[in-house]
Amino acid sequence: MSRQRTMEKILASEYVTIGELARLTGCRYSTLKFYTEEGMLPFEQAEQNLTRRYRQSESVKRVEWIRAQREAGKTVPEIKEIMKDAQQ
Repeated sequence: MSRQRTMEKILASEYVTIGELARLTGCRYSTLKFYTEEGMLPFEQAEQNLTRRYRQSESVKRVEWIRAQREAGKTVPEIKEIMKDAQQ
């Protein structure tokens, strides 16, 4: 089992793991995994060890935006539609 990085090292890093993203955002690991599987939270995957890496600044902003949408009463399909429309 690997040792956790310190918050200082996480904050200085361009890429974070899903567990580190959970620590940064206060969002549950399972919720972040769901958002990833739904295509709402983009990641990069290193071929060697298949670890998903998230760009720290973009991912934190995305999670905060999704959380705000959920608090405003939007459903996951509605949020996905908003994201799809924004990409066009």
